[in-house]
Amino acid sequence: MEKLFHMNIRRLFLVSSIIVLLAVIGLAWLNRSVLWSLVVIGPVILLGLHDLLQTRHSLLRNFPLLGHGRYFMEAFRPEIYQYFVESNTNGKPFSRQFRSIAYQRAKGELGTHPFGTEFDVYQVGYEWMPHSLEARHLDLENPRVKVGGPSCSQPYMASILNISAMSYGSLSSNAILALNQGAAAGQFAHNTGEGGLSPHHEHHGGDLIWQIGTGYFGCRNQDGTFDMEAFADKASRPHVKMVEVKLSQGAKPGHGGILPAVKVTPEISKIRGVPMGEDVLSPPTHSAFATPVEMLEFLRKLEERCGGKPVGIKLCIGNRSEFLSIARAMLETGFSPAFIAVDGGEGGTGAAPLEFSNSVGMPLREALVFVQNALRGIDRRDSIRLIAAGKIISAFHMVRAMALGADLCNLARGMMFALGCIQAQKCNSNICPVGIATQNEFLARGLVVDAKAVRVAAFHRETVAAFVELLGAAGLSSPDEITPDHVMRRISSREVQSYRRCYEHIETGALLGGAIPPAFAEDWQNASARRFR
Repeated sequence: MEKLFHMNIRRLFLVSSIIVLLAVIGLAWLNRSVLWSLVVIGPVILLGLHDLLQTRHSLLRNFPLLGHGRYFMEAFRPEIYQYFVESNTNGKPFSRQFRSIAYQRAKGELGTHPFGTEFDVYQVGYEWMPHSLEARHLDLENPRVKVGGPSCSQPYMASILNISAMSYGSLSSNAILALNQGAAAGQFAHNTGEGGLSPHHEHHGGDLIWQIGTGYFGCRNQDGTFDMEAFADKASRPHVKMVEVKLSQGAKPGHGGILPAVKVTPEISKIRGVPMGEDVLSPPTHSAFATPVEMLEFLRKLEERCGGKPVGIKLCIGNRSEFLSIARAMLETGFSPAFIAVDGGEGGTGAAPLEFSNSVGMPLREALVFVQNALRGIDRRDSIRLIAAGKIISAFHMVRAMALGADLCNLARGMMFALGCIQAQKCNSNICPVGIATQNEFLARGLVVDAKAVRVAAFHRETVAAFVELLGAAGLSSPDEITPDHVMRRISSREVQSYRRCYEHIETGALLGGAIPPAFAEDWQNASARRFR
């Protein structure tokens, strides 16, 4: 089946190229001029060869000549390109401005923006950051945050911006190689995604966050249960800096990961320990633990077996009482994860049921505030780092997340744009035209690792630099000085509030005794360290 699929892609490429050449030859024949024919056909052939050999555009490498149609429409933005491309997003268009920012920063193009604000500043929901009359220029390059609690013997100094979870299998080997090479060059972390620790993740030596999902890929027994010895072997490798246990993800919380059978190659089958020819469906819940206390004991064992590296969890918030049950378990066991990655319900993925993608899971901002309050309420906030993920792509998005409690930010969408993603939305079909979300070798070859790695590093560098400029504009000297007062939101045509007033912020230790804040009283009462629900 896979061989036939590859043949269909090649056939499409060959037929399309032949059609273009025949059209040109036909025009030349109508003119009955050999010289004119050479003048027309020669440049077309040379252009096709140039497209095949150049390394800048994956689309042109995979579809020479034909790929120029896309760039022709793009030249007429926003009218033609926006209509044909951005309107085809199933009702969820992503801001053209932010996507353009990602492309420009990745390519090292002009970083300024003409004509001013593109948003309706009087529309409800518009947000902005106040500046200071004591603005300053800061000499900060790639600010870092220490991740690792009291029991962690190998803490990690993480960049404030890192690559979010994207698995090998969902992405091509070339895409993974480019991401990791970019992470190594820019000195930031690359999350492996739940698909396992592959040779492509380790090839360039970039720092890794090894994510372990419910399928335990790369550390599973034949029956799908967790294999501690296989985990310890891989987690001890020097490039693995942190371990992340995924409880759920924003794009399909409560569902489990999906890798269509068409993307399962022999190599992926070996890495994940799964059969060929079948969809790889991760279970919706973990089999290694069943209660909050058991989960924390599991994390404690992982920390011991990986040599004291930071071990944390990733989740999309669902029932508030379930997370508060984890908080109660922290108090009972005395052990806390080194970090908690909060994934918003608006997070992206290569494959998810429509209803799960659109209608399940708490959005990032509400989730961040809730987790921040819960940890502050049990007086554990200072020892646990919060990582935010969910449609973060610009420096302002980072400020916004940090104003609500995040210490670090992860992003996937911006890194995809840096790799050359054109939002063709074929991630789940194995026919990504730019070779990113595919296991089709013919398409993946279009993504040139060395060229795209430079763009990944550049996007990170320029976005972090823009974040530092925003800090300076607000009169701040470091990221930990950002507070809820540093983001304003229009809540009506005549009323504006800061995040401090938009969201409830409870006091340290507020859940440990005395009067429980009313917004937490019922959920805290229903929470138990011995059960999730």
